[in-house]
Amino acid sequence: MAQNTNGQRARGPVNDPKTGKFAGAGAAAGGFVGALGGSIVPPINVTVNNNKRAAGANGRRPHAEALLPSPEFTSPAQVRHYCNTLRAAAVTLSIEVAMGAEILKGVLAAVPDPEGRAFGSRVRAAKVARKLNRAADDLRDAAKNAAACYSAFQQEFEEEINRVRHRARRPQAPVMRWDQQ
Repeated sequence: MAQNTNGQRARGPVNDPKTGKFAGAGAAAGGFVGALGGSIVPPINVTVNNNKRAAGANGRRPHAEALLPSPEFTSPAQVRHYCNTLRAAAVTLSIEVAMGAEILKGVLAAVPDPEGRAFGSRVRAAKVARKLNRAADDLRDAAKNAAACYSAFQQEFEEEINRVRHRARRPQAPVMRWDQQ
């Protein structure tokens, strides 16, 4: 091998079949796979049909096309349905807002700091995203409180619920009597 000016052996040219055999193979394979992947996978279009805008059970439309049912509490079932719907919506929104906070933090951290401080943009991004994280926490608390609301309703009005519960039971099906043959 040839010696360089420092007295060390040179590694040889990149095109040398023994030393630089696979030097450009990784870049070539990555470019090939990236180009090939884009041509094999077809574009996907998603169409969502939301048919929940129809009239509700009582013939009226839900208020303002909202996530929650109308606040009509004329039966324990309606209280339970309202609380469960509120809980489900709050949990879903909490997850969405928490994901949005992480995305916002990532986007804002990529903005260069005007004063050139190391990690300055990350600190500022965390301060902004902290507010969305608090909103996500509040939505999670709303979900907990909705579940607690129905639990409190059951405890406070247990006597009234039990008083009419026997009337709401279905008649029992006839029982097969195997001892009568």
